[in-house]
Amino acid sequence: MTAPTVEATTAAAAPAAVAGRRRWNAPLAFGLAGLGLVAALAVLGPVVWGAEAERLSGTAREGASAAHWLGTDALGRDVFARTMTATRLTLVMTALATGIAVIAGVLLGSAVWLAGHRVRELGLRLIDIMVSYPPVILALVVTAILGASPEATVIGIGIAGSPSFARLTANLAASVAGRDFVAMARLLGVPRRRLMLRHLMPNMAEPLLVLVSVAFATVLVSLSGLSFLGLGVQEPRYDWGSLLNAGLAGLYTNAAEAVGPAVAIVFTGLCAGFVGDGLAASFNPHERSPRRAARAAAAAPLTAPATATGAEADADDGAVLVAEDLSVVLPDGTRPVDGLSLRLAPGEIVGVVGESGSGKSLTAMSVARLLPEGPRAEARTLRLGDLDLLDPGTAGARRLATEIGVIYQDPTASFNPALKLGGQLTEAVRTHGGMDRATAREEAVERLRSVRVSSPEIRVRQYPHELSGGMRQRAMIAAALLTRPRLLIADEPTTALDVTVQADVLALLRETNERDGTTVLFISHDIGVVTAVCHRVLVMYAGRVVEELTAEELRAGRARHPYTRALLAATPRVSDDAGRLAAIPGRPPRPGERPAGCAYAPRCPLARDVCRRERPGPVPYGDAGGTAACHALTWSDETVGGDR
Repeated sequence: MTAPTVEATTAAAAPAAVAGRRRWNAPLAFGLAGLGLVAALAVLGPVVWGAEAERLSGTAREGASAAHWLGTDALGRDVFARTMTATRLTLVMTALATGIAVIAGVLLGSAVWLAGHRVRELGLRLIDIMVSYPPVILALVVTAILGASPEATVIGIGIAGSPSFARLTANLAASVAGRDFVAMARLLGVPRRRLMLRHLMPNMAEPLLVLVSVAFATVLVSLSGLSFLGLGVQEPRYDWGSLLNAGLAGLYTNAAEAVGPAVAIVFTGLCAGFVGDGLAASFNPHERSPRRAARAAAAAPLTAPATATGAEADADDGAVLVAEDLSVVLPDGTRPVDGLSLRLAPGEIVGVVGESGSGKSLTAMSVARLLPEGPRAEARTLRLGDLDLLDPGTAGARRLATEIGVIYQDPTASFNPALKLGGQLTEAVRTHGGMDRATAREEAVERLRSVRVSSPEIRVRQYPHELSGGMRQRAMIAAALLTRPRLLIADEPTTALDVTVQADVLALLRETNERDGTTVLFISHDIGVVTAVCHRVLVMYAGRVVEELTAEELRAGRARHPYTRALLAATPRVSDDAGRLAAIPGRPPRPGERPAGCAYAPRCPLARDVCRRERPGPVPYGDAGGTAACHALTWSDETVGGDR
């Protein structure tokens, strides 16, 4: 029996730590207690003080006394009793108007985000215009059209408050949509409506809750203000705003008549604010207890596995992935990836290495069709087997969900923090594989076990934050492999991990490749990692492939392009004598400032005039099929040196 690893111990301790956290806090407790008191008064007020509130007496405008705590109004009615009785109508109107604002705003914001790019831009501009107008003005327009009444006031204030929720919902959706777990859900073919409900809404709850609390207080003040102006509740009904208006006339003889409803308005608004802040902290997805967390949204109906459609592509060589002259084009015409070509054979691990900003991840996301809005992929050929990735169609998009797996750099951002691990792992096989919940759960447990996740039966019931970093990355590999993809894209999967966990993750990728024959596109900036796991390596610089060679040749230092040799010189080796590593002078050019000739020429010690004028093409060298896009290879072998 082996000893438990540090990661397993840490992960196992997570539930206890999470369960021990205090979910209650002082603002939440105070706010709930205050609103509970107000709600109780709303229920009991008309019953207990209703008769007293309507009883007339001969003591008009009497000051505060033991018989009348807040004095009497102009008709001799008890002001305290009327304030308590008015709680019900005031609270009901505020809740209804807030509900209208929340529902209408969230629906509008969601519809704007789910729409196409042009409709979205137009919708956001219209929302901005609506937000720029004070809510009271719109409410005044509505009440002028419908007439002064509680119903018209509620509708007007509710509609006037909806643009704030619409803008926040649309902005939050755009922000959360850029995270890795949403990109993974898109790759899995999750419909946009379900993507919004299942993956985006839970991660937008905290700011929306805060805005609900602010909106409740704002609506309360707005409704009371309209009633104070005589445009809201009309006699014989009354709310706190109309009582405040009535008390203004006797402010200098009996201030308590106005102070009573004013204190009620302020106290209720403050309690609403405390509740919002307390809930935002208490129900933070990263802090909640698994035993008391809200259940994930129900899964979508099962669908049958998608079948391949479209014309048969040239697959005479059986290549899993073929890209010819692939470019990523920004809206302004800039090409951060420019004319890249690659071909991946079945069971091959191909590494893509280069400095940050060289276009590695954009290349990978182009293949997976996960580019963000704005950039677009262009290519002479871009296919996955017989599937045209430039225009896969509906059936092809479903195939992408099962034939491509993606492992992201940051395991923390790879999972939705608001959903348990099991539901996220099984989403693809349930949606596209036709599996029921129990079978999919068993498959997920087995896949977690295959990547050496301890106690997988427990892990599928936990939230991602309850796992250690290495455990999350193993779970990410399990999620990517659950559909048994033909192509696995590993986008810097070891960058955020310590060296011992890195070695374990690399071993898992090699094991998966050997066991299942999965083709792997491995993205990294670390030459040492690439040479350890890959069969063949593409070296990228400034959005272009500058050299292609086998990992064995790279390990041996037989690279021929000056940039690749500079990267090797800057890579520490255990066998090297102690000393400073070589540094590459200068910086890579920006995509829009790429020179006409060789992009590396400004930093290259071998550059000549031809390098600055003409872009070099790939030049074959050696017996292993290596190529380097360098003019120097056409001058002499000695120019770039022999073996390192």
